[in-house]
Amino acid sequence: MKLKKYGSTEQKVSELAQPLADELGLDIWDIRLEKEGALWYLRVFIDKEDGISIDDCEAISRPLSKILDEKDPIPQSYILEVGSAGLERELIREKHFELSLGKPVRVHLIRPYEGERDFTGILKEFDRDKLIIGDDESNMEALFSEISYVRLYEDFS
Repeated sequence: MKLKKYGSTEQKVSELAQPLADELGLDIWDIRLEKEGALWYLRVFIDKEDGISIDDCEAISRPLSKILDEKDPIPQSYILEVGSAGLERELIREKHFELSLGKPVRVHLIRPYEGERDFTGILKEFDRDKLIIGDDESNMEALFSEISYVRLYEDFS
């Protein structure tokens, strides 16, 4: 896994969407321009401290669509989708890890370590190369090059 940065198109969309999100009290969690079959999708994932509602998605979707139509930062036609980042959202950018310090995460390794691929713990530290998760008794360090993905973890049991 490598910490991701926005491509130029996503960066342009971010610059247009961020002031609107700030005005609405929302955080832009991620922006992805993805092709599925013959169609392009611009997916904007949002978050806020007390959770996202369908009204939040609508509140940013309509004005963002208008701004994107006016500024036209994406040359091809696309479908705009706005949704919640989700409870167990994937951490892929440096800001995601910064916001998640002290929170429970699930780390999925590319190859098993001592027979296991999935580890959960509190995200204690991270840098460009590795992260450290743990609990009150022990810590585990994993290199990003050995990690398939990291997600926030909610224990529903």
